[in-house]
Amino acid sequence: MNSSPDTKTLMRHAGPPLGIVATIFVLLFCAGLYPVTAFGGSPVFPGPGESIDVISAFFRARPSAVLLCAALQFGAAIPLGIFTATAASRLRFLGIRAAGIDIALFGGFATAIDMMAASSVLWTMSYPGIAQEPTLLQALYRLTFALGGPGFSVPLGLLIAGVSITAGFSKLLPKWIVILGIVLAAIGELSWLDILFPQALPLIPLTRFPGFVWLIAAGFSLPKTIERANAEQK
Repeated sequence: MNSSPDTKTLMRHAGPPLGIVATIFVLLFCAGLYPVTAFGGSPVFPGPGESIDVISAFFRARPSAVLLCAALQFGAAIPLGIFTATAASRLRFLGIRAAGIDIALFGGFATAIDMMAASSVLWTMSYPGIAQEPTLLQALYRLTFALGGPGFSVPLGLLIAGVSITAGFSKLLPKWIVILGIVLAAIGELSWLDILFPQALPLIPLTRFPGFVWLIAAGFSLPKTIERANAEQK
């Protein structure tokens, strides 16, 4: 019995296109911001340092904008979850066997779940009568900020770190994407300090918006195919 030289088969990962899924997530998320910013009208969504009077005035004046924001950002959590599951599956398909994949899964799913929870609280705040109850409104506002602020940026940093580091060791992503990912992951983990120190608030958007660029870039760059040896015998 003679064995022929090994042949290689090009195999393609079966799953949604990561770059397109990431783009859909970013578009939905940013569309959700539109109605509650200056682009959508006035007053604009209050920051965490605003007084309860300013917060209450916003929710009394713009419940429809709040509802649209909540609906779009709740919807954005779905493609983020799909991105997370698909990225982990693709890394395993490409031969990665490392804890970073599970760290990315935890981070991505936690981000998506926190987004759903924050959007649900925001939806509740759009109902008539809630804005007229200052104590209840402030409690709900702080909860939605915790879920959508550090509750978003900290686990997003874990998703970015898990993919960047594992893919970086195997040279599956361009070096600039890996380096950007590691920097964003560090900023994301430090953003939990906002809970104790309001001065750390800028770390949240510094993770979020550059993180959107990273998600799209990594999604389009991560390989979809791999060559596997296929030994044939005669």
